[in-house]
Amino acid sequence: MESKYLLAESVDATRRDYGCRSGREHGDSTRPTYPVCLSGSVCEQKDEELYIQQAVVLIEDAIQYRSINHRVDSSSLRLYRWYYSRICQWGLGLTIAVVLLLAFVERPSSLSISSDPRYRSPPWEPPCGFTETIEIVCLIVFTLDLAVKSYLIGWDEFRKNKWLMSYTIVISVSIIDWVLSISMVCDEKLRVRRLIRPFFLLQNSSLMKKSLKCIKRTLPEIASVILLLALHLCIFTMIGMLLFPKTEDPLKNEEWKVYFRNLPTSLTSLLVLLTTANNPDVMIPAYSLNRGFAIFFVSFSVIGTYCLMNLMTAIIYNQFRGYLLMSVQTSIIRRRLGIRAAFQVLSCHDAENAARERVPIGAVLQVMSRIKMQSYYREAITSETRQYEAEGFMNREQFKQIFDELDKDRIKEHPSVPQYSSAVLQKLQVIFSHYYFTVFGNAVALAHVVCICTILVLNSDKSTAERDNHCMEIINMCFIIYYLFEMCVKIFALSWKGYLSYRNNIFDGFLTILLLVLQITIYVTYRLSYSPVSPSSQGVFSLWEMVRFVNMLIVFRFLRIIPDIKIMALVASTLLDLVKNLRAFAGILVVVYYVFAVFGIWLFEGAIKPPEHMSVPYNTTTKNITSNFSAECGTYEQLGYWPNNFDDFAAAIILLYDVMIINNWQAFMEAYSRYTTEWSKIYFVCWWVTSSVMWVNLFVALILENFTYKWDRSHSCSVTDVERIRYETSVQLIFKEQVKEPTEEELLCQLQQHHHLHLHWGHT
Repeated sequence: MESKYLLAESVDATRRDYGCRSGREHGDSTRPTYPVCLSGSVCEQKDEELYIQQAVVLIEDAIQYRSINHRVDSSSLRLYRWYYSRICQWGLGLTIAVVLLLAFVERPSSLSISSDPRYRSPPWEPPCGFTETIEIVCLIVFTLDLAVKSYLIGWDEFRKNKWLMSYTIVISVSIIDWVLSISMVCDEKLRVRRLIRPFFLLQNSSLMKKSLKCIKRTLPEIASVILLLALHLCIFTMIGMLLFPKTEDPLKNEEWKVYFRNLPTSLTSLLVLLTTANNPDVMIPAYSLNRGFAIFFVSFSVIGTYCLMNLMTAIIYNQFRGYLLMSVQTSIIRRRLGIRAAFQVLSCHDAENAARERVPIGAVLQVMSRIKMQSYYREAITSETRQYEAEGFMNREQFKQIFDELDKDRIKEHPSVPQYSSAVLQKLQVIFSHYYFTVFGNAVALAHVVCICTILVLNSDKSTAERDNHCMEIINMCFIIYYLFEMCVKIFALSWKGYLSYRNNIFDGFLTILLLVLQITIYVTYRLSYSPVSPSSQGVFSLWEMVRFVNMLIVFRFLRIIPDIKIMALVASTLLDLVKNLRAFAGILVVVYYVFAVFGIWLFEGAIKPPEHMSVPYNTTTKNITSNFSAECGTYEQLGYWPNNFDDFAAAIILLYDVMIINNWQAFMEAYSRYTTEWSKIYFVCWWVTSSVMWVNLFVALILENFTYKWDRSHSCSVTDVERIRYETSVQLIFKEQVKEPTEEELLCQLQQHHHLHLHWGHT
């Protein structure tokens, strides 16, 4: 029910965006309106080449799920195809990556080996104008990108596009700030443009924009739970301050002194307890005096940590359910709209075709020969098209059906096995291509890994000079000979092409050859030459260590067993889908990290400085350095967290990651509140809410969405069916049963709103 509601909401939103209404809503007719060309029932005489170009671009839009609301004249189409060419899009992506990576080079530079201020080497500081030159080139590229996008969609669409309007503002602010930076000879305190650089990443990804819409939809519910958490925190803070006041007996003041001295300290103590990072430390002073005080802390944790925090996860998941389905629904509408528009353009070759709603087969084949698409899709669609060559024409439904091939992923076909005339060879071929032969190979690989692990355990307390590697060399060579035998017989059973058509065979063959080459090299170097040097006595980069490292890669052979176990196949399929679906969320997390890191540098750069006697020259060793410096147990200084700071961008990223993990995050918050001000705690709390509370819960919701769907679908499936769900269908086809196909009326209504096709509409 939730999914159906979300789909209906998605379709209604699309209708509103395009101003679509059915005839019954207007009360004028129960029949849909169909397009005719500019002269009523007769098409306007245009250049046939332009029709072909338009159809090519419209179908390419459908393939890539792009909007078709752009200019369609001949010169604009050439510019449009050039803009969406692989080289241009890769160039734009590279420009975005470069402008984001400038933060690691700009002052304060991250180009030093250590981030520890006690013995950090002076980082390389770029000369004024170096990073600025790179940045202005990137800004020029973004300006060109904006100009091309704005021209292609037209002024009317540009005014309605909030992302492009924001793009304009961000570029303008960046250029102004760049000019100010140059005029100050790169000595400015703040670079505002550094904070807004992540916008370039956001606006270039439609998936990230969709994800932001989803997150925006969940914010009201998240805010309500956070408000409830804040109320829970305030109530227990007041109770705690009443339970643990300052008394005349100093021995009974430990809880008050450390955790409930004042309101900020009390709030911080219980907030950290909400994340369990300081449990049971916060309870021990009071609990040691009276076991009854445990009721207060247990009640706080049960209500806050186990009830409210998990309630937030449930609410986020409930709001997030159907997100992937809604995304697929929008993509399907764009694809169907592009294909329908291409048909309409091709049908305007002459008046008869327009009236009878059909397109010539020759025109379709000509379009297919020009479209930039994967070869197997082109072959499949062209093959379907040729079935109608005898008729010479194709109607609207047939035109739509041939492009259903786009919703299917390629099913990789392996070459046929060689045919042998000898009965003995045929029997051997059956044996060496049998499933159990692969199982036996996995067992041999397991034995190899066990041998390696055993040798590692036996030699763990021996120096490299004391180890006897002769036995291990013999064992390795035996296993390598088997791997070589396995590779050869599989090539015999499957042929070269058949063997290489399986990725796991390519991996196994590569490892086998690599191991064989390294083993022969060791034998020639240390045995035939009678070298007195042991092969294992030359450090971690010796040939012997390389062989042992490559041997450990054999463990990846066991990934073969995943498709043979249903639950493992299901979990692996979910993880592989997450890699694709998490790209947008990972991008948003990068943006959030970037913004908070820049803010952290602005607020706390150089705030924490080690005592003078603890700092040592960066080119000296710290082995014999002693210090009388002492710090309270559990503090930033005592734990040695000096490398975690905001002194440069890379160090800030790592510190934010440490806080997101929660463990000991109170040490960072307490240290920066001591070295700066109590208000610094707001920064860390905001980061905790953003990263640990919101993003992690969204991540959990995405995992549940994927796994729940696949579990329900594959509950009655075989292992092979589970594999087909993952490997033989696209995401669109997976959700085919749930996705609501747009009606002909909805497609025509959206085409009617196109600002550049210039089609008139009438009743048929």
